[in-house]
Amino acid sequence: MNNIHTLGELKKSGYKDRSVKDELRANLIKRLQEHDAGFEGIVGYDETVIPELQTAILSRHNILLLGLRGQAKTRIARLMVSLLDEYVPYVAGSELFDDPLNPISWYARNEIQAKGDNTPIAWLHRSERYTEKLATPDVTVADLVGDVDPIKAATLKLTYNDERVIHFGLIPRAHRGIFVINELPDLQARIQVALFNMLQEKDIQIRGFKLRLPLDIQFVFTANPEDYTNRGAIVTPLKDRIESQILTHYPKTIDISRKITFQEARLTPEQQSAIEVDGLLKDLVEQVAFEARESEYIDQKSGVSARLTISAYENLVSAAERRMLVSGQQATVARISDFVGVIPAITGKIELVYEGELEGPVHVAHRLIGGAIKTLFTPYFPHPEKAKKGKAENPYAPIIDWFTAGNRLELTDNLSDSQYKKAMTQVPGLYALVKKLHPKLMESQKVLLMEFVLHALAEYSQLNKNYLDGGVAFADMLGSLFDGDWSVGGDE
Repeated sequence: MNNIHTLGELKKSGYKDRSVKDELRANLIKRLQEHDAGFEGIVGYDETVIPELQTAILSRHNILLLGLRGQAKTRIARLMVSLLDEYVPYVAGSELFDDPLNPISWYARNEIQAKGDNTPIAWLHRSERYTEKLATPDVTVADLVGDVDPIKAATLKLTYNDERVIHFGLIPRAHRGIFVINELPDLQARIQVALFNMLQEKDIQIRGFKLRLPLDIQFVFTANPEDYTNRGAIVTPLKDRIESQILTHYPKTIDISRKITFQEARLTPEQQSAIEVDGLLKDLVEQVAFEARESEYIDQKSGVSARLTISAYENLVSAAERRMLVSGQQATVARISDFVGVIPAITGKIELVYEGELEGPVHVAHRLIGGAIKTLFTPYFPHPEKAKKGKAENPYAPIIDWFTAGNRLELTDNLSDSQYKKAMTQVPGLYALVKKLHPKLMESQKVLLMEFVLHALAEYSQLNKNYLDGGVAFADMLGSLFDGDWSVGGDE
């Protein structure tokens, strides 16, 4: 088809024009018949969002994706382009990419009237049929719809009654494509009103003009829930004209969350080869987000973006890499103490309620990490509080007794992997506990679990954990109280 260059050749080829929504529908039907759901890279929506989205496309609906931040709304909209035909013909030179068989602009109609079957035809790739606009308070009707261009009128010596003096905005220029408005509530109400007729009657009103342009556009809108902030809302008549509203959501399991994180995390080849990150640490990164989504200190209406775990994982790897470089090693294994480097990724991704502001973002971040450690600890080891109160011998007693005797353990950034292991093996009973419960693990995993035990005992208030400049220290809880050395980790 790309070898066709004139309107006459296009007619002889048997080409039939169809609307964008019919195009999306037809191509989706083919995908579904081939058992290809499309929307590659969207994880965790197979049973929820994707079926609803496919239903909306089959119904030829305009779509509103409604959900909290970081729920892949924009990515979903961008992937809809893959359902368009690879190429479509248009009247060459037309700024609205007019369909040669159904022209709507003055330029295209005039070209076809003047040249007939010799009208030049060009081809438009589907990647060029996507337009996206972030809604901000300064967006104007002229930006979206268009305005009268006095320079064009003067240059062409036209009166303001002539259609050719109009400079079309983004929406008319998205004719025969997909047009996305992100964060729709941020658009001023009076601007939202300007969209009414475009969605329904296809009228465009610019200054004194009233044009009947049958625009062929698939509209997709994204928005956070209306009660998210006081910034605004979607006006009811506009919402009524958007036929399908689809609710997005956060990952429902750690496994799904992990897939998203590793798909999106940007690690260098050097980091991938030199830094080993155990599955436990990967789960801890994801659990931090799950803890945040239930935390009383965090505004749940704001949400906790999936970008938190992506940034946190990148920071965890980079913190381990920095420690490796400082200690002069060629490779290393990430540690729980490296989670100190994750805190900047957390504090920048959460919105605190009043109680959280009183605590402070860093303290809240420490609480989230501590909560993640507590949640994931019991599948690996006996519950410390139950073990302490039970009739059987407490497996943690030798560890706690060593610290009660006045000993202190510091895990700093300048420790090499061998020094890190040596430091923890001096704690009586720690290695034996890990070896007894997890005998088949590799040595590096056993060392990681040894540190995991210390952090968990601190979270269960059986040890004191104190953050140092470039590390973490463990000591006796009671002795630390009298010494005034109270920690973040042992305050629950």
